[in-house]
Amino acid sequence: MTLSEEAKGRLADVVELQPTKNSELQDRWGVESGSEVHQYLENELSDYYFRDDNSLIRATAEANDLVDVEPGIESDPDADGAPSRIRVPELQAQIVDVLAGPEEESESVVSVLHSLREAYDVDPSAEDVRSGLQSLRRKDVVEIEYRTVPTFRLAVDRDDLEVAVSN
Repeated sequence: MTLSEEAKGRLADVVELQPTKNSELQDRWGVESGSEVHQYLENELSDYYFRDDNSLIRATAEANDLVDVEPGIESDPDADGAPSRIRVPELQAQIVDVLAGPEEESESVVSVLHSLREAYDVDPSAEDVRSGLQSLRRKDVVEIEYRTVPTFRLAVDRDDLEVAVSN
């Protein structure tokens, strides 16, 4: 199957963001809906992606070979445990840097937002922080604890995780 330049670019996004979901690709691709993402995946990239047991979108090994980007995570998707390396947008890298460690008390989205403002002089929305935390959770580097509100902490020691910022 020969891919257009647009399809190769979008496949690179799947490789980079994996494991991902329709809404993340919708934001990246600037399309109107998750169903539009699904249609594109099925019509243009059906040979190069699959959904894992949690219905998250992952690239096939062939897709990884076709595009010139590093995968969003480096580890065996069937293996237990957190990945050793992730490539994430800058905000998510900052979240990893300020978020409570595995042995510390988990934090709310608002707490993480305040830590980001203090450490990086940035002002993301609470929704952007929540979305970033959930994306990191899907990559198995953040865990969630449900108290009065959902709270988050790293699932892996910072020293055991290499974080690279994607463009």
